[in-house]
Amino acid sequence: MMAGQLSIAKALNEALRKSLENDPKTLLMGEDIGKLGGVFRITDGLQKDFGEDRVIDSPLAESGIMGTAIGLALRGYRPVVEIQFDGFVYPAFDQIVSQLAKMHARALGHVKMPVTVRIPYAGGIGAVEHHSESHEAYFAHTAGLRVVTPSNAHDAHWMLRQAIESDDPVIFLEPKRRYWDKGEVGAAADLGLHDARIVRPGTDATLIAYGPMVKVCLEAAAAAEEDGRRLEVVDLRSLSPVDFTTLEESVKRTGRAVVVHEAPVFLGMGAELAARLTERCFYHLEAPVLRVGGYYAPYPPSRVEEAFLPDLDRVLDAVDRALAY
Repeated sequence: MMAGQLSIAKALNEALRKSLENDPKTLLMGEDIGKLGGVFRITDGLQKDFGEDRVIDSPLAESGIMGTAIGLALRGYRPVVEIQFDGFVYPAFDQIVSQLAKMHARALGHVKMPVTVRIPYAGGIGAVEHHSESHEAYFAHTAGLRVVTPSNAHDAHWMLRQAIESDDPVIFLEPKRRYWDKGEVGAAADLGLHDARIVRPGTDATLIAYGPMVKVCLEAAAAAEEDGRRLEVVDLRSLSPVDFTTLEESVKRTGRAVVVHEAPVFLGMGAELAARLTERCFYHLEAPVLRVGGYYAPYPPSRVEEAFLPDLDRVLDAVDRALAY
């Protein structure tokens, strides 16, 4: 792949192409990923180039897809599974948390589970029920799973390749409303799969986000700078494990932190991050670690989803509250 400007969708497609080229044991499985190229066209052209034995159109049965992937991994293959939409993963949830996540420990380390589960997640596309959910906390809570999510084209490409190369199962969450955002894709990975990235330095408060909310936080930081406030923005990138070292260093510099995600605040990723940062940075904090997220309610109809999703104003309101202490 040539380095250059790519959409996140194209960067993911190129990552899958490279992985298929580099390892004949890598297989893709999912609903409509072959001839159609997936509903978001992430797998466009791959079945044509690599054949139906390596890019497999699966039946509409998520539990069966996941069970088959686990069996293939046991036989030495490296399956990459696509769940068509976030809310469709629940029929496969038992297979993921009871089998995929546990197999390595159950075998006392003798069995590897190199399965990557790609899931388009979160909202912002005006979809119907079960097409806009943020369920990352379920998977991050499950020991044995690595959980990651990119926010830009460079990370989308290289994190997916790193995930596929991992001998552990990886839940790879793709922020679907960012698929068409374009960015520079470098010629090599510049961070490990589980490293956080400071995407904007600042001194007055730290905004911690991941996936689709990184762009919102960058917009909030740009708006805050007009008022003389310098906000640091950290892209978490990995939800399990979490790069607490980078977060800690940032919060100790700024003295304040706001965690932002689309999922409901109640028992979301922000709860764990806020608790850990409070424990580790207590004597450096000038204010409580605040959280901004979705409401504790089922994802709403598309007509009102913009009122549900955290936006620039809600992030800046939290910053105001943090700075008021």
